[in-house]
Amino acid sequence: MAHPPLTASTTLIRYILERRLAGETLTASDGYALIAAKGDDLTAVLSAAKRLNDDARPNKRVTYSRKLFIPLTNLCRDRCGYCTFVHAPNEPGAHTMTPDEVLNVARKGAALGCKEALFSLGDHPEWQYSQMKDTLKNLGYNSTPEYVAAMCKLVLEETGILPHTNCGLLDRDELESVSAYNVSMGLMLENVSPRLQERGGPHFGVVSKAPELRIEMLSLAGQMGVAMTTGILIGIGERLDERVDSLLAIRDVQERYGNIQEIIIQNFRAKPDTRMRRAHEPATEDMLQTLATARLLMGSEMNIQAPPNLNEDYASYLQTGMNDWGGVSPLTADFINPEASWPQLVTLRENTAKAGYELHERLALYPEYVTSDKWPLPEPIALRVGELAGPDGYVKGELEQW
Repeated sequence: MAHPPLTASTTLIRYILERRLAGETLTASDGYALIAAKGDDLTAVLSAAKRLNDDARPNKRVTYSRKLFIPLTNLCRDRCGYCTFVHAPNEPGAHTMTPDEVLNVARKGAALGCKEALFSLGDHPEWQYSQMKDTLKNLGYNSTPEYVAAMCKLVLEETGILPHTNCGLLDRDELESVSAYNVSMGLMLENVSPRLQERGGPHFGVVSKAPELRIEMLSLAGQMGVAMTTGILIGIGERLDERVDSLLAIRDVQERYGNIQEIIIQNFRAKPDTRMRRAHEPATEDMLQTLATARLLMGSEMNIQAPPNLNEDYASYLQTGMNDWGGVSPLTADFINPEASWPQLVTLRENTAKAGYELHERLALYPEYVTSDKWPLPEPIALRVGELAGPDGYVKGELEQW
């Protein structure tokens, strides 16, 4: 059967993929070509990305973390154009959890075998709302990061679940305080484009989403030896080249500090009662293009994650070189995307197996960070990681139910 003649585009794509598979680091212009690939070109990009991942992971494992979600407070100093998580103090549903509420959820999660407590909350709401200052004062704390650190310590000591916190921008002192009781931390870059902060954009008036400040904190965490999760959010008005620029900004931090343990490629979901309620959601092909491009730009060693609850066709992601499903909970909802329920573990395992991979549980700290002596952990965290992880860094005695 004759093959179709090579077009200029196809020739370029094949040249880029050959260089990547030969071990060459790709450039921004390479990324711009890859992320725009369609048809046969996209098929070739997916195949190369999958090969890059499979060659580096002959155990054919795709990982997940068994977690519980602790939305410590849904108040925030900012509000993005797509967010339903954040509330103002006087809005219905506004809530800051008490220590008793935190511990109640954590104990239920521990009973279900959860190893990760994902603390998620708004960025410094006390800087915007006097009500939050009063709440913190009544709880005995001066700032939201101080309260976060105390609740992470509480959960760790009382239940043995390892905290992983996403709480926005932190300065050095705040990061030091919170990271003392976290096995890893998270800060989504989302996108480096300053256009998204212009009037009409999703980050208009949102100080905490300034790209330079997010890169600065990811770098600070690297200097302090804190393993970080970050990533990009696609479909919020960015161009394809801006996705590539964002991935390369993350790659730059990783090359300098080595603390980026995973990159999340997350698809935007339109929600009622937000400024972006009528915006178009990314198609599955969008996710496939971006996931594969991320693998090829970041190389074989980086962990690439995509959430399985935000697209019914999530199993197709396994053709892109991604290797992680992120945190999946048997107990709590995804409070950032409450309309999207988690898949049952048995279903996730079956879909992963159909693609030729084995689903395997990890901690909120990836196995290569668990086993590396380059990433010393605070003593109480290290002791618990040693109890939960086997010599290979994965969870030992993984539970099958749920």
